Amino acid sequence: MNDLKKLLPMLGHTRGKRSAVTCMLKCDSACSKAVCNTSTNSYFRDIVSTEFSRRSAMGIGLAGVLSAAVMVSGNDGKGGQYDGGSKGQGGKLAFEPIKAVNAAVDTFDVPKGYSWQPIIRWGDPIFKDAPDFDFANQTPAAQAGQFGYNNDYTEILRQPNGKKGLLVCNHEYVNPQIMFPAAPANDAEKAQRRNIFRNAVGMSVVELERDKKGQPWGYVRGGQLNRRITMDTKFELTGPLAGSDFVKTVADREGRFVLGTLGNCAGGTTPWGTILSGEENFNGFFRTNGSSAEDRRYGLGNAATGMGWELDDPRFDARGADYRNEPNRFGYIVEIDPEDPNAVPKKHTSLGRFKHEGANVIIADNGKVVAYSGDDERFDYLYKFVSKDKYKKNDKAHNMTLLSEGDLYVAQFAGNSAAEIDGSGTVPADGAFDGSGVWLPLVVNGKSAISGMSIQEVLVYTRLAADKAGATKMDRCEDVEPNLKTGKVYVACTNNTKRGVGSGAVADEANPRTENRDGHVVEITERRNDATATTFNWNLLMLCGDPAKNTETYFSGFPASKVSPISCPDNLAFDTQGNLWISTDGAPSTIGYNDGLFKVGLEGRNRGNVEQFASMPRNAETCGPIIHDDESMVYVAVQHPGEDGTYAAHTSFFPDFVAEGTTPKRGQVRAPRPSVVQIFPKDSGKGNHGKN
Repeated sequence: MNDLKKLLPMLGHTRGKRSAVTCMLKCDSACSKAVCNTSTNSYFRDIVSTEFSRRSAMGIGLAGVLSAAVMVSGNDGKGGQYDGGSKGQGGKLAFEPIKAVNAAVDTFDVPKGYSWQPIIRWGDPIFKDAPDFDFANQTPAAQAGQFGYNNDYTEILRQPNGKKGLLVCNHEYVNPQIMFPAAPANDAEKAQRRNIFRNAVGMSVVELERDKKGQPWGYVRGGQLNRRITMDTKFELTGPLAGSDFVKTVADREGRFVLGTLGNCAGGTTPWGTILSGEENFNGFFRTNGSSAEDRRYGLGNAATGMGWELDDPRFDARGADYRNEPNRFGYIVEIDPEDPNAVPKKHTSLGRFKHEGANVIIADNGKVVAYSGDDERFDYLYKFVSKDKYKKNDKAHNMTLLSEGDLYVAQFAGNSAAEIDGSGTVPADGAFDGSGVWLPLVVNGKSAISGMSIQEVLVYTRLAADKAGATKMDRCEDVEPNLKTGKVYVACTNNTKRGVGSGAVADEANPRTENRDGHVVEITERRNDATATTFNWNLLMLCGDPAKNTETYFSGFPASKVSPISCPDNLAFDTQGNLWISTDGAPSTIGYNDGLFKVGLEGRNRGNVEQFASMPRNAETCGPIIHDDESMVYVAVQHPGEDGTYAAHTSFFPDFVAEGTTPKRGQVRAPRPSVVQIFPKDSGKGNHGKN
């Protein structure tokens, strides 16, 4: 981490206020490198990474402390099944949209009549014996007992009476240059910091309490179910790759168990109450020979990594035979049981290996479980998994095996007005960007559907298998969410500035803009009531942007002059009325405003109406939105605030906003801390932060 700026290949190449630091730390500066997908497949990169009932606000009974019951909000108790219910119009959560905030401003803005406060921040102790956070004296042991860094996917599971809950959160990556008050003094201190980083990623599980439903939460320090999952946590591999030669190393000669989980981005909550997490940008943590087609397709190379973990732990140096397969043990959907802090988490190889943004699970009418997942890379693909066995109500042990075996598909899209697409974003003559699609088989009935590849090869080199199948290239599929009110599936395509620029990937009806800086949202309709179908229809809900600055926008016919400016859609959620909520990542670099959270109407005259609900602090990304509109509560994970700064010159002071030259109050620090934030009506009271 010595002189981090030397490791920033995107420095001077980002646009607007996008941080080159974010590019390097989060995705290994992927945009500075050659496109991984060099196949000749058609180009339509808009994918579905569905995250089922997490966003539909399904509450789970919590073992021990919480009652063993299921609490459902907004899906009529169907636990992840399409309910065919009322279609969303206004929604229960009333607010006056806020104005966009200039990207140079460091505030956290919410609508009039609402307040906000953090539930938990990076470094807050979650165990009774963990020390209070101390910027000047961080240690690996302390971080292992404290809330991790750069929170992303977030879930809040509620007890039926609303007084107790459980927060589950991913920790995607770290930012060394703003985490410590001084540069490391020597090699020993550098090594200690690398160990801190290994304990700052992974996941956290934390109990919540409040006096009554509708009030802000306080987290419980020392809660019975509290847990940190770090790079030392043992995971069990499931599915066809478990025990195969592709995942064996000198430390795991049977290929059954893996230490740790990396790059955890979005996720999902299953109908049986477990949490799914996607291992996304894992490639940046490994040094390999970089000479094979497989390595190149996954962005693995022979160069020192930004984190430098290969200097301390040989498994991150995969150039030799001993750990050649270690990178093959990352890039999966992982599953944890938040009700059992001693349970061994799973890595499900049946869902394929790629840069999973997340996964979301629904139950088809025939009882099978369907999981959608997107590969978050320029020109990569959208996937769907269908379980072999069927869901059994109230049989958690059985249901936790459903993602271990099944069929895997990848999406191929076709447009209805291909001849009219010229890269400008002009709406076709039929009034919509739309078409049909096919789910191409990769694995069916326990066998490979790809000629020349075994089932193990398909699942460890899923990108190459999808290349051979003829999948459609997309514009960075981020989150994918099914709407339980309508049965439709929504895909957030964040952006792709490389479309139509030198790569031969021209605009098409599903990706109708050259240099797609602002991104778009795809709406997919499976054959009605059959999520296991192999065909679908699709249309674009919106082409994002600021209509006042960019005429290449589209909001399903809603007047563009009346929408809030929105760019770079990332995570998706739904309220109880079926309205879509979108969090953004990258708006400062495209439209010049801080990232935010937005509500979007999906039906009738309100379809396409974008209204901004919250604005993030400077340099921060909006992650993990949760909409509990049944009690007028909204939650977001604020990731990498002030990431473009240094400890000597911070660019954000979120969440305490302690200005330079002032004396911090007790518990405050003069530096940014990624946090999970709750937004609530002003008359709801206050949470009890860090309750013992």
